[in-house]
Amino acid sequence: MTSSSVAAADVVIVGGAVMGSSTAYHLLADPNFKGRVVVVEKNPTYELSASALSAASIRQQYSSAVNIRISLYGIQFLRSIGERLAVDGERPEIGLREGGYLYCATEAGAAILAENHALQTAEGADILYMDPSSLKARFPWLNVEDLKAGTWGHSGEGWFDGWGLLQAFRRKARSLGAEYVQGEVASVEREGNRVVAVHLRDGTRIPCGALVNCAGSGGSALAKAAGVSIPVQAKRRYVFTFTCRDRIENCPLLIDTSGAYVRPEGEGGFICGASPEADVDPDWYDDDPASQDIDFSFFEEFIWPALAHRVPAFEAIKPGRAWAGPYDMSLLDHNAFVGRAGEVENFYLCNGFSGHGLQQAPAIGRGLAELIADGRYRTLDLSELNFERAIENRPLFERNVI
Repeated sequence: MTSSSVAAADVVIVGGAVMGSSTAYHLLADPNFKGRVVVVEKNPTYELSASALSAASIRQQYSSAVNIRISLYGIQFLRSIGERLAVDGERPEIGLREGGYLYCATEAGAAILAENHALQTAEGADILYMDPSSLKARFPWLNVEDLKAGTWGHSGEGWFDGWGLLQAFRRKARSLGAEYVQGEVASVEREGNRVVAVHLRDGTRIPCGALVNCAGSGGSALAKAAGVSIPVQAKRRYVFTFTCRDRIENCPLLIDTSGAYVRPEGEGGFICGASPEADVDPDWYDDDPASQDIDFSFFEEFIWPALAHRVPAFEAIKPGRAWAGPYDMSLLDHNAFVGRAGEVENFYLCNGFSGHGLQQAPAIGRGLAELIADGRYRTLDLSELNFERAIENRPLFERNVI
């Protein structure tokens, strides 16, 4: 294959889904950045991206302050997305619904729930701590017999159209000058501790001043091509849909004590899922059609019984369609790696979001843009998510993982 070179880019971003497009937008909107941004996208349909296939929700109910702060910024961004990402007077709409998250706890988990709640409210999140009688009064359809407490996002938490957010970021980035190139990175060219170019499978060479890894399920492979090993593995997650015979009023995004979740979707519908146990957690491979296979027994034997116990009306449901998608898991601590990739000084990581990517995209894109443009975080300090914690085996544990 004949190699060809294109004009140098100040920043090459690999992966044009929500993280890549958010980073491109924030870079080009940053007055301190004056440069050319090229986004390399393997599959511009995004049909296999987590951005398109996830449950698309946002919460502040985390156990680490940095994640709470990221999502507090995120909800502000989503609320004002029409103004922020409008192009030629056309305002994007993502159908944001602030129905809240409801975390349930038995006696065994109540102390941790209370500890997390104290941190969340100290950071400014609008979360209510509720005893069983308060839970039953607000959610009369909820089985509280085995519950000790629950926490519910009174405002600032909910769900939205993830596909709409991706397209809004992408359209705005393009309007500001981002160039999107279809292709797959075959190799990364380094000189010492710097990346100097990426080579695509079609032979194209793109020189770059900085390289950003927003490759999602392909993030580990791209990092390896640059000489960096990151503890991120793409896993497979299932999303199941169903309708319920009875009407469930004011249903939030419910996190059962079992780990199963459910939330409303459309008129009378619901989507649900859960993380499998580690020893049966399947991997995801973009190029293997089998990765899209769905284990319906996981719904029938685990998710449905758990949800029917918590919401008795769910004993009478009609299952609908289901799908599988990628989930880039941080094997260290279920928190993303954001920032410089160790000794490779102009290679930036944006990987391992462990299901939090869509809601964290506004703050992460802004932070990476600041780091690239100024060499530091100007507004929200994301340094706790740095790659050094993996090098030093210093995990930042997140208790609230879905």
